[in-house]
Amino acid sequence: MNLLKNLFSPLYIDPNMVNAGEMNGSGNLMDFLDEPFPDVGTYEDFHTIDWLREKSRDTDRHRKITSKSKESIWEFIKSLLDAWSGWVVMLLIGLLAGTLAGVIDLAVDWMTDLKEGVCLSAFWYSHEQCCWTSNETTFDDRDKCPQWQKWSELLVNQSEGASAYILNYFLYILWALCFAFLAVSLVRVFAPYACGSGIPEIKTILSGFIIRGYLGKWTLLIKTVTLVLVVSSGLSLGKEGPLVHVACCCGNFFSSLFSKYSKNEGKRREVLSAAAAAGVSVAFGAPIGGVLFSLEEVSYYFPLKTLWRSFFAALVAAFTLRSINPFGNSRLVLFYVEYHTPWYMAELFPFILLGVFGGLWGTLFIRCNIAWCRRRKTTRLGKYPVLEVIVITAITAIIAYPNPYTRRSTSELISELFNDCGALESSQLCDYINDPNMTRPVDDIPDRPAGPGVYTAMWQLALALVFKIVITIFTFGMKIPSGLFIPSMAVGAMAGRMVGIGVEQLAYHHHDWIIFRNWCRPGADCVTPGLYAMVGAAACLGGVTRMTVSLVVIMFELTGGLEYIVPLMAAAVTSKWVADAFGKEGIYEAHIHLNGYPFLDVKDEFTHRTLATDVMRPRRGEAPLSVLTQDSMTVEDVETLIKETDYNGFPVVVSKDSERLIGFAQRRELILAIKNARQRQDGVVSNSIVYFTEDPPELPPNSPHPLKLRRILNLSPFTVTDHTPMETVVDIFRKLGLRQCLVTRSGNVSKHEIRRVKSCIVCTKNNIPWIQWGFSYSRSTVHHMIW
Repeated sequence: MNLLKNLFSPLYIDPNMVNAGEMNGSGNLMDFLDEPFPDVGTYEDFHTIDWLREKSRDTDRHRKITSKSKESIWEFIKSLLDAWSGWVVMLLIGLLAGTLAGVIDLAVDWMTDLKEGVCLSAFWYSHEQCCWTSNETTFDDRDKCPQWQKWSELLVNQSEGASAYILNYFLYILWALCFAFLAVSLVRVFAPYACGSGIPEIKTILSGFIIRGYLGKWTLLIKTVTLVLVVSSGLSLGKEGPLVHVACCCGNFFSSLFSKYSKNEGKRREVLSAAAAAGVSVAFGAPIGGVLFSLEEVSYYFPLKTLWRSFFAALVAAFTLRSINPFGNSRLVLFYVEYHTPWYMAELFPFILLGVFGGLWGTLFIRCNIAWCRRRKTTRLGKYPVLEVIVITAITAIIAYPNPYTRRSTSELISELFNDCGALESSQLCDYINDPNMTRPVDDIPDRPAGPGVYTAMWQLALALVFKIVITIFTFGMKIPSGLFIPSMAVGAMAGRMVGIGVEQLAYHHHDWIIFRNWCRPGADCVTPGLYAMVGAAACLGGVTRMTVSLVVIMFELTGGLEYIVPLMAAAVTSKWVADAFGKEGIYEAHIHLNGYPFLDVKDEFTHRTLATDVMRPRRGEAPLSVLTQDSMTVEDVETLIKETDYNGFPVVVSKDSERLIGFAQRRELILAIKNARQRQDGVVSNSIVYFTEDPPELPPNSPHPLKLRRILNLSPFTVTDHTPMETVVDIFRKLGLRQCLVTRSGNVSKHEIRRVKSCIVCTKNNIPWIQWGFSYSRSTVHHMIW
């Protein structure tokens, strides 16, 4: 049993700790602790967890529960409760995440419409809900009803004219500024971690990094409220990415209620992976895509058991959202479409062109946004987050209002761009010249020449496209909740719709060309512009995030367009290839590196042909590696070593002359052990000898009480020889989640240690923790990894 513990746990701590022993001539010998005390086995903020240690602790806990379950009925019931606790947590996460998403959707619809008018019969109704309840609404004027009044009608009793337009324009900007100012103020005062998308930090946390408070209750509350405000303000951002953060906050909250997860950081991250799947499920109404998104994009450790529970959490969340029915169409999907025309092989060429556009847009956005965010961090601009939000909101509202395609919410815009033009559509995009002799069914309308409304919509879409491309670069990364999924999809949908209309008109006017002759006859419905918008949206989202499989699944779940998987796959793959040609990083990885989080991406390739001896620290000429000896150092020596260095831990060797490796002692455990020993054991003084051996030698009667710290020693630290290829070492760090790796030669520690090249220095600025990265090989307080 001890052999297994030492084999699988780099830092195994016996839960019963150890009792004081007797030694002849030395009185009571304290073996670390008489009983457990707070903070043992926990991690400090901005540190990484030890995956092997957490796995070993969970194995020991499960073995103990299994053995006790045979003792009595009560223990058997407790074992069943423990086994089902994971499913209970998933159920609670799904219920809360689905409920919050439904409330957010309803609130966003109401507050977005509030910028333009109010419902007199019930002020809490959105425009659509207000006209639903009206008995005077007709089909032709379904967007108009006496109960809904614009602000100009309510205040000055005018619905048309320059004065009414100016008043509505002014109030639109005023409401947007109020929403944005309230949002950034709440984030700044109550929850600084509620800003941004949250997915880069979620990826880092799931890889094992500790960020206290990032998934806390205040962050959950403030992000939920401010997410409604910023989306309603009309800024070029979405709620889908932040909903992943919200769901993970729900997962962290419910994990703290069960000791199985609250006391084991590795198990907690399994719950957070499932919560991320639930977040995407309620964000898009795509439960299967949510599971794949968690697997492909955010999760670092994703066992098969987590896959099942992620599926269950996404199912419950989607069912809860469907029960609330925030879209009012009795459907779960956000942009449901019904196309009546199949796609043709010749259309793959424009689909691939849209994939190229998506890859180029993704590259442009990532480079420009990272450059702007870096400027924000390194200049005075970063000191005025409230002013920045107000300025960007004002510019967005001023430019957006005159254009109908930027004035409305981005989700409504995408829905209109995805829709097919039927006989009942009233959009400008469907203003075609109809043939009075047409006798075809409604569901099979042939291609027709574009009318003046289509040409007007085309140049308005072109202006909206340029505006969205530019403003999204400056919006993403501000100190407010900001998602990137919907703005990226909007850019692609606008480009795709314009390409689709162009192909449609080309096929109509030149149906005798050889490329159209076989599949586009006169009077046939052969080109669907809405399909091009869908493909363009997938291409741009893939170019920004570099998703592939999960993106395609999310898109066909999002729209219900199962028949169009091949065009979506072609666009997604092309987008990724083009974007990867300019840089391998997606937007989330780029922000991880910008913020300096210690994240070792499993998708990165290590091509350097070096050995472990080439990257060991310290190098020749530098100070020697700080080590502990097993039986020749005093408490004062250990405290001095801890005070003069900030290493995360220290190798324990037989002696300075014989550097045979005994084990590894964590810095935090040393500090806690010595502090507790001084408080509880009077005989422990500064010149007490610290022993890391099982059987210390006898001491003279007048010697101070020794301190035995064998129990905090990791007797099986992970080691490699100095000639181990670095490719192997990197794979070890990735797959095992190590915190450090010791280099040995012939069984002796090599006076060096492989450490992370970049070190994290936790600073305090304006009472807000932030991270600054420097290059210090010998000082690493966070994560001993290969960079």
